[in-house]
Amino acid sequence: MMEAIRGFWVASVTPLATDGSVDSTKLAAHAKQLFSRGIDGVVLFGTTGEGTSFTAAERIATIEAVLKAGVAPERIGIGGGFPAITDGIALTRAVLGLGLRHVLLLPPYFDRNVTPEGIEDAFAAIIDGVGDDRLRASLYHIPQVSGVVIPTSVAANLRKRYGKVVAGLKDSSGDFKQFQAFHNAAPDLAITVGNEADIARAIAAGGAGTICGMANVVPELVKAMVDGKDVEARMQAAIDVVVKTPSLVATLKAILAAQTGDASWLRVRPPLRALSDGAAFQRKLDALMAPAIA
Repeated sequence: MMEAIRGFWVASVTPLATDGSVDSTKLAAHAKQLFSRGIDGVVLFGTTGEGTSFTAAERIATIEAVLKAGVAPERIGIGGGFPAITDGIALTRAVLGLGLRHVLLLPPYFDRNVTPEGIEDAFAAIIDGVGDDRLRASLYHIPQVSGVVIPTSVAANLRKRYGKVVAGLKDSSGDFKQFQAFHNAAPDLAITVGNEADIARAIAAGGAGTICGMANVVPELVKAMVDGKDVEARMQAAIDVVVKTPSLVATLKAILAAQTGDASWLRVRPPLRALSDGAAFQRKLDALMAPAIA
């Protein structure tokens, strides 16, 4: 079983039923079709999956359903980390009991004035509270969304304290210099990037791969980045199509609705609002994908 998240993983969107609950059947099918297109694994309930809009109980129930649908536990990671440490412990213990090992841990994300020592204490409290050597945690650095920076010293200290239990770090800052700083401070960590335009250079510099959202809609283009092909300009143009909108998540879902002809993909949880112009976004992506990537 993989000791850390490596290779090509998707930060999956979360399909919803009419009542706003997770459509676990559709989520499992989405994961399986991504696997058929060269993806190594999926992370559920991350930023792209509207993770902070779902309780720990909802996430656990979804994992149970996705596993029953035939998705292998070693190919699933789950977004964790809560303002309440006890919620992080409970979620992590539960998914370990279901056979998962990969949990992405956000720092507590309400208080923006915490010290590096406090952030390290919070992560340590979760790991100590779980108390299970099966855990392969990845620290999740996305300060432009969470409002809380994970200092490089904290990443390095936690790796030293807990060894392989702190297996990796996902850097979604979009700043390649930040990736380099993490890699230099903690070279034993498997560091993945969330910014698709940085994938090739990060892997070349010793990165472990990617966990990214664009792979929900253009997996072949992301795979080309993972394989080191010269498609960065196309990748950046594709990113620009979706980020220059009110909501990245709602836009990805609108594109999936256009790709599949299934309008139920449009559903999002408040405070997001659904978008309905996925076909227009898809036409822009189609133009970027032609000619086909060799």
